[in-house]
Order: sequence, then C-alpha cells, then structure tokens
Amino acid sequence: MVEHPFPVGALVPPHLHTREDEYSIVLEGEIGFRSGDREAVLGSGGYITKPRGELHTMWNAGPVPARMIEIISPAGFEHFFRELAEMFADGPPRTEDAIPALAAKYGLRFGRPDWLPDVISRFGLTPPPGV
Repeated sequence: MVEHPFPVGALVPPHLHTREDEYSIVLEGEIGFRSGDREAVLGSGGYITKPRGELHTMWNAGPVPARMIEIISPAGFEHFFRELAEMFADGPPRTEDAIPALAAKYGLRFGRPDWLPDVISRFGLTPPPGV
C-alpha cells in the first residue's frame, strides 16, 4: 500500500505493470484515471481497479491538491518506490538509462498513447519531462 500526493496539474506518465494489479482510492480532491479505454474523474471515496497489462495514467483533475492510496498486489512493487526515492535523494539520476533500468527490473513499462495530448489539454496538466 502506498499513498500518493497529487499537486495541482500533476500527471503520472502512462505505464503498465506486468506483474501487479492496482486498486486506487481517492482520499482528497479529484483525481482523473485512464485505464485501457475507461476514463473517470473520482472524488473522495471513489475507487478504480487497474489490472496488470493495461496501460493507465492518473492526474490531478481539480483546482486543489489531491491524495490517494493504492493497494498494489501482489507485494514487491513497493521496493520500486524505495529505490526510486534513493535514486533521487541527491538530485536527478546521473544517467538517462537509470529510471528505465529500474522500471525494467520491476516489470514496469511506459507508453505514449494517442489519447494523452487530449487529457493534458482538457485538464491543463503539467507532464513530467519526457512525457
């Protein structure tokens, strides 16, 4: 289980898990989800499932910071977040392949779906570099 804060305009790069299913529950604010062909904006108490192998993304869909918790099953992916935090502890990674190598270690794949520019435009999002 992990807790994710979503600043205004935040977007998680589209990705899929090859080993885990995700269950997201919104705690505060409004969070948009796209998983496969499904899109929804959920408020506090709303939840969505994102099965392994399905490309998905999440974003802050409202005017205030948002928060959610995720249950990721089976266990093990929590180590990705620990290693990612350690990687950024002293600033950005020194090599361009550091994050892709870490993602591959955990069966995480990133994608650039055709629908992403529309989501960014409709919600006024600020995508991370490379998205």
